[in-house]
Order: sequence, then structure tokens, then C-alpha cells
Amino acid sequence: MDKAQLEQQYEQIKAKNLHLDMSRGKPSGDVLDLSNALLNLPTAYTAQSGLDCRNYGVLDGLPEAKTLLAPMLDVGADKVIIGGNSSLQMMYDTIVRAMLLGVDEESEGWSKGGAVKFICPVPGYDRHFALCESLGIVMIPVPVNEHGVDMDVVEELVANDTAIKGMWCVPIYSNPTGVTYSDDVVRRLARMKTAAKDFRLMWDCAYSVHVLSDTPDRLLNVLDECEQVGNPDRVYMFASTSKVTFPGSGVALMASSRKNVDYICKHMSVQTIGSDKLNQLRHFAFFKNFSGITAHMKAIQSKLAPKFNIVFEFLERELGGQNLGEWHAPKGGYFISFTGNHGTAKRTVRLCKDAGVILTAAGATFPYGKDPDDSNIRLAPTFPTMNELEAAMEVFCVSVKLANC
Repeated sequence: MDKAQLEQQYEQIKAKNLHLDMSRGKPSGDVLDLSNALLNLPTAYTAQSGLDCRNYGVLDGLPEAKTLLAPMLDVGADKVIIGGNSSLQMMYDTIVRAMLLGVDEESEGWSKGGAVKFICPVPGYDRHFALCESLGIVMIPVPVNEHGVDMDVVEELVANDTAIKGMWCVPIYSNPTGVTYSDDVVRRLARMKTAAKDFRLMWDCAYSVHVLSDTPDRLLNVLDECEQVGNPDRVYMFASTSKVTFPGSGVALMASSRKNVDYICKHMSVQTIGSDKLNQLRHFAFFKNFSGITAHMKAIQSKLAPKFNIVFEFLERELGGQNLGEWHAPKGGYFISFTGNHGTAKRTVRLCKDAGVILTAAGATFPYGKDPDDSNIRLAPTFPTMNELEAAMEVFCVSVKLANC
């Protein structure tokens, strides 16, 4: 199809006056419906210990909530802190605490030593980058590959710069690439030499239970690896039920070494009396155990996998074999990363918008919103209906072709 034919097809699509949104990874209504029973729970308000969950107490979360959710991070319940609805808030609090007060009793606040830098795998999660930017943390992009992240680059950077205090990681079904870190990458992250003694890994397992395949990826336990090589306090792990039950009304958690947990709880005791125990109790009553979470995610998989398949079918049929872009079919997660040709991402996103389809802004998957190649686009297929998704992908594919003319 030549440019004139593509332009004619594009104008015909614009005439449909579409209003479709693929900009964020939101659950659709039918996925949210799977958790509606939560709205009537609990019928009781007493924890297993006899605690009245309507009242104050239990700073770090109900024991039954810890036991329920700890398997999301593959850790023991004794290393878990239960938070409110947002793991992003727990990440923000963790970094602000480190900036002001340090990561333990022996260290000083990161910000007291001058510039603070973070390694940011790219393409990556825009909210991680926005968090760093808001705090004045200098971001250093490092490319993601099929194994997770380019460890040769990471190891050289952290070994030679005391200002590099941390690194973002979405280690399983990464946002947006869907890649899971290999065992070798996890082991190298655990044992690498860092110039900063107070270096920390921000290990965001947002999609650990969000499988799209009956043969899901397996992620090596980074906390165990860190302990085995003498870096037990290196990692902070995070997860939540935000895309498991109700976004905005879920339960978040973090995990780390016992030393780190004790230090965090010491400062949390000044910050809060504790998170919503009734919501923790509701989730425990709803799921009962981690097998309940697994079964629930199987039901979500049945609704999401066909949507991802629609995207892949369009990409293969309309763009495959034409040197117009590359993509990876993940076994889990919430996104698809499309890497087009140099200089085409912004134009593709603009063409989609003009035709009624809103995508994540081009550049959002890079620090400061600046994709040096202007090539990466994050696709979020979870929210639209199947029919809407087919219409959106028609727009996307035509827009990619036009952007390359």
C-alpha cells in the first residue's frame, strides 16, 4: 500500500470519530467485577489474634495479611511490612527516608552527600522516573535486553561512582517490555561491587502474579541471593494487589532484611499509626490463602490473554516482516513494548491521537520523557473492550505505516 492509499485509509478511520484510551494499564470493568465480593466483606472485624481491626494498632500489618501476601514476593512473612493501597507510595516513602535519614543507623541521608544518582533500566516505568525527577535524583539510563538489563554497564557504573545510591528494577514481566530477569542477572545484581556502601535495589514486583501463559516465567529470589553473598540489606522489594482486586482500594506490601524492616518500622511509627486493617482483613477473607490469589489470577488471565493476542495478531499481520518495528510477546504483565524505527514514535502517537486513540506519550518510558531514538511506544491493551481494542490497533498500525512514509 502506497502513501496515498494509507492516507485515504487513515482519513476513513478518522471519520469514525473514535474515542479510545490505551494510555494507562487499567483493569477493565469485567476484570474488576471478579472482585466485587470484596464490597461485602468482612462480616466480622476481629483478626485471628482477637484484635479489633476498627481500632489503632499493628503498625506493620496483620499477621494473616502478611502470610497471605508474602508469596507474591517469595519471602517469609517475618520480612514483610503491609502498607496502604499503593506500593508506589511505599517506594516514595522509602526513598525520601533514605534521602533525609539514610538507610540504617550507621549511614547519613543520601542528600547530605551532594548529588544522588539512580540507574534506570530503559525502556522502563514512567512513575519511577517521575519519582526520581521530583526529588532531584539524577537518572542514568541503562538498556534493557532479553535477559533483563545490561549488567556489564551496570557493574561498571556502580563500581566507580559513590553518588549512585540505587537502581530501579521491575524484575518480572518488566514494564513495558515484559522481560523477566535471568538468574545470572539477579545473581550479578546481588553480588556486584558498589562504590556507595548504602546502595539499594528498588525491586518492584508489580506483576509477579499477572500471568498470561500457562508456562509462566520464574524469577530467582534476590533477597536470598543478597544474603548468600554478604549483602543482606541491599534490596527493598515491593508488590500490591492494585491490579489483582481494586486499584486504589488494594493492599500494598514491601519486604527486606530484618535489619531494614526494623529500621523502617522505627521511622514509620512517627509517620503513621498503621494502615487500613479492615481492608487487610477483607482481602484475607476474600482470598483465604495464596492459592486463592492464584485461582483469582487465573480468572483474570482468561480475560486479558485474548486482548494481548489481538495486539500480537495485528502487529504480525499488519507490520510483521516490513522493518517497521519490533516487539516481544511476554508471558505476563500488563504492557507490550513496541520499538519502531528511529524518529517515528512521536509522530505515530500524534497520528493515533488525531484519529481518536490515546496512547502513552512517546518518551514516557525514558527518564525525563526523552527517548533518544524517538522509537519506543508502550501499548496498554487491558482497559478497552475486545472490539475497541481491534479498532485501536487498526489505528495504531496505519499510524505506524504513515509515520514511516
